[in-house]
Amino acid sequence: MLKSFFVLCSGADRKLLGTCSEGEQTKFAGIGATVFFTAVMAWVAASYALYTVFDNVWPAVFFGLIWGLLIFNLDRFIVSTIRKRDRFGQELLQAAPRIVLAVIIAVVISKPLEIKIFEKEINTVLLKEKNAMALRNKKEVSDYFKTDLDRNASDIKRLKTEIADKEKEVNTLYDTYIAEAEGRKGTLKIGKGPVFKEKIAKHDLARTELDTLRKANLAKIAALEAKNKDVQADLDKKIGDGQPVIEGFDGLMARINALGSLPLLPSLFIMLLFLAIETAPIIAKLLSPKGEYDFKLEDIETALQATLAQDKHQRQLLVATSAEMHDRVYADIAQDKGLFGLQRSKAKELLELQAHRFVEKQRETM
Repeated sequence: MLKSFFVLCSGADRKLLGTCSEGEQTKFAGIGATVFFTAVMAWVAASYALYTVFDNVWPAVFFGLIWGLLIFNLDRFIVSTIRKRDRFGQELLQAAPRIVLAVIIAVVISKPLEIKIFEKEINTVLLKEKNAMALRNKKEVSDYFKTDLDRNASDIKRLKTEIADKEKEVNTLYDTYIAEAEGRKGTLKIGKGPVFKEKIAKHDLARTELDTLRKANLAKIAALEAKNKDVQADLDKKIGDGQPVIEGFDGLMARINALGSLPLLPSLFIMLLFLAIETAPIIAKLLSPKGEYDFKLEDIETALQATLAQDKHQRQLLVATSAEMHDRVYADIAQDKGLFGLQRSKAKELLELQAHRFVEKQRETM
């Protein structure tokens, strides 16, 4: 039963192959088994590739099965349409387009399995890329908000400087009136005279201005710091919103690109392995000598070609003979005087009717 199934996979004529030797049947069963297992590997590879897209097992398995059946049908068609010729060059020329198609199929079905085999290495590459993307995203978002943050920081610094300058001025005035009272500076008289009162009045005025300035500037600073917090919150939100997108950078295209950044040799070996598997049925059929099945199939095809050529030649002779007979018949009829007289009288009647009709039309227009 298994042998019959593999023969069916090979695309051979089972009825014709049944009349051949056991060795010939085994050869085609082997070719069919190669076709079948290539399709199975295509199914597994496509299912994994689609799983990275859908992130769901059942749709991936379903569409992977469709892809596997498509590969099975293509391989079966390729193997079944190759005919053994008398010259190897003719066979190779016939199989060249099919080999190109097999190479394309091998590349397509090997890539998802390469991704699975080198999954750990690919994850490492993707992690580095995600980290680099996160840093770039943070820098771009920070640069976007940098102008507002710098302007607010500059305003806060200016307001604090104004308070500090005013405090310095108040402290200087304080030292001045204390020195005047102690007689160390100014009039050099100890006591609270008119100059002392004038200087302490300046200090009190500056102190009042300092209180007013401090109150106003601290309110502005609080507003700017609150604004900075809002801007920083927006900045953090933007960075946080971009993080899921970066974490989701794990699709099929990203993994293929990451695979391309790995050393070429291991990936090349795997692709060559699939290429060998995919082209194995074709190569086996090209290298195998003509067998009993091939001779019988050629006999049936050449017999059919001979029959078709004979039928075509007979139809051509029939057409030529029939045309010649019709030419002779019509030539004899043309010599018949009775038929000529009848044709003459009918033509005369027709001309008379046309003349009468012409006269009637002329009268109608007058």
